[in-house]
Amino acid sequence: QVQLVESGGGLVQAGGSLRLSCAASGRTFSGGAMGWFRQAPGKEREFVAAISWSAGSTYYTNSVRRRFTISRDNAKNTVYLQMNSLKPEDTAVYYCAATPRGLTYYLYYSGSSYSDWGQGTQVTVSS
Repeated sequence: QVQLVESGGGLVQAGGSLRLSCAASGRTFSGGAMGWFRQAPGKEREFVAAISWSAGSTYYTNSVRRRFTISRDNAKNTVYLQMNSLKPEDTAVYYCAATPRGLTYYLYYSGSSYSDWGQGTQVTVSS
């Protein structure tokens, strides 16, 4: 059993920053990918960012590229999402996801590629 616990969400004004963290416990993620997804009210869950085990590969949805940065600390089994220049349209519940597998590049973008999910953390950006 794997537990993923997100933290760092909150309320911020447009243009502000937040840093989300996701701590994993219960199983080693050696070799595995991790990602962030989000779901806004009334919308489907969407991919935000993902990172390979070595952190040599990162992936972003176009709307957050150059504003968000994903990183990971494998010694701590933790993945981060630094969010800068936040916009009201970034408002959503953000979910951390993980898989023990390495992924072919196009699979990073799909939620079905990940076997473990956190409970989510709310991010609200006011205008």
